[in-house]
Amino acid sequence: MKIPTSVNRASRALVASLILVCLPLLAQEQHNPEPPKAVDLTWGLKIPMRDGVKLNATVYRPKDQKEGLPVIFELTPYISDNYHGRAYYFAQHGYAFALVDVRGRGNSEGQFDPFQQEPQDGHDVVEWLATQPWSNGKVAMWGGSYAGYDQWLTLREFPPHLATIVPAAAAHAGVDFPMFKGIWGPYDMQWLTFTSGVTSQQNLFEESSYWIEKFRELYLSHRPYKNLDKIAGDDSTVFQKWIAHPAFDAYWQKLDISSEQYKKIAIPILTITGDYDGDQAGAMTYYRDHMKYGTEEAKAKHYLIIGPWDHAGTRTPRKEVGGLTFGDASMLDMNELHVAWYDWTMKNGKPPEFLKKHVAYYVTGAEQWKYADSLEAVSTAKRILYLNSSNGEANDAFHSGTLSEDKPATAKPDQYVYDPLDVRPAELEKEDIKNNITDERYTLNLFGDGVVYHSQPFTEDTEISGFVKLVVWMSMDVPDTDFSVNLYEIMPDGKSIQLTGDQIRARYRDSAVTEKLAKPGEIYRYEFSGFTFFSRRIAKGSRLRLVLTSPNSIYTEKNYNSGGVVAEESGKDAHTAHVTLYHDGDHPSSLELPLVK
Repeated sequence: MKIPTSVNRASRALVASLILVCLPLLAQEQHNPEPPKAVDLTWGLKIPMRDGVKLNATVYRPKDQKEGLPVIFELTPYISDNYHGRAYYFAQHGYAFALVDVRGRGNSEGQFDPFQQEPQDGHDVVEWLATQPWSNGKVAMWGGSYAGYDQWLTLREFPPHLATIVPAAAAHAGVDFPMFKGIWGPYDMQWLTFTSGVTSQQNLFEESSYWIEKFRELYLSHRPYKNLDKIAGDDSTVFQKWIAHPAFDAYWQKLDISSEQYKKIAIPILTITGDYDGDQAGAMTYYRDHMKYGTEEAKAKHYLIIGPWDHAGTRTPRKEVGGLTFGDASMLDMNELHVAWYDWTMKNGKPPEFLKKHVAYYVTGAEQWKYADSLEAVSTAKRILYLNSSNGEANDAFHSGTLSEDKPATAKPDQYVYDPLDVRPAELEKEDIKNNITDERYTLNLFGDGVVYHSQPFTEDTEISGFVKLVVWMSMDVPDTDFSVNLYEIMPDGKSIQLTGDQIRARYRDSAVTEKLAKPGEIYRYEFSGFTFFSRRIAKGSRLRLVLTSPNSIYTEKNYNSGGVVAEESGKDAHTAHVTLYHDGDHPSSLELPLVK
């Protein structure tokens, strides 16, 4: 998945990176070589659901099994054979492992309706597996992305025999996928085509040149976003159903977990995500909601790992992601960690040695793991940097505004122009951007659409770990537009490293549920509080760069600024947005940094 999820997430560069990190997802699902150990396999088991539909399972078990074992299963829309390596590994390490195709995919019966059937089906799978002669009644789950969503929503149904879940990069329907803060990405159709029918569409999914071509076709022709499925050649009732719900309304809320359900959670949980995980927003929403509503006893059994990884890296870490190289310590053996976790929670084994405290996070730049008792305890101080500029000049990386601890009293505001009919940005997007974390093409080519602010060089190495927050005061002459913001480290040698990002659709500035169009000319306070978590030691001599734009990219739904239904807008509805960003005594636009002293 992405973000969307995030993906999860904000600028043209971030949206592009979500596409890239998701493309090799299945190819990354590999396992470490192990000495051969005999494994038995049962093909084509049919698991009955409460409505009579049967899901298909392939079960791997140790050859020398003499008694019932704990059972781990994955419920996947990606065809179970893709996870053969994982199942084989866990069977070699003393577990029965069931690969289960979701309904309507692979060899399972029924019709696939993404997200809708997994809560009940997951419950029924747990309870069926618990009764099998090769099971000892303890059932756990494994998997990431969509299979992370499966785990949380199965837990919501509280099957009695579910012993633990380990959701990695868990998508959260309506939060980070298929849209993020009301803004869609055409990757949605790429994913829906991937999961169309019953067989694997992986080759089509990975044909990036085809998808870039189709995304460009939608973008350059100024056709409504709702036409994307026809342009892609896959008329999709699911796509049309999704885009009819751009707000976090009742359609998505029914796929959420309520505060009362969080209070009932009692099993151990290990949450895994990454700084560059396109579904980090989803994974963190589940985690933070459980920390908010769960019992003290349950929260004490919930652990969190945040690595320097992208989406696929939350299951198979890589040392290099998007042009950024991490240290050896980042290469956590996920299979080994999972076995240790399952041994602890289902076999009365020792706690995993890696989990020294409840939160483990990796500090890039320092290239080391650190630990905290809670997410809130990660940062120990805050630094506020105020946005300012000289005579309203902040429109590119070479004529930028400033980020300073000095609060401005009076200052001329900054302005930029977003013209939805300007298609120059598409020239930057004719091919995959491999080094999406370090590539600067978007920042250096704003085409007048955006503002840029730089801090002074850091006088010492400084760890920033946690969630940044940005508050800006803006007005515009249109009833609606979209805003994206990204934060970068600019190193002394000029290298740029993307740290985190966020986005807002103006009509959802106050609520993800209720839209409220802006009054042209009125100044509003916009709080960007959806930045992804990151941890990095900012090098002495480095600067921070903050870039705020209105997204104009083939990788994101285009807002034509008319105030109508965005998915139905086209070029004929286009209004040019003139955006003003204020930074004075009455409107102190500021960036809050979480520091570790």
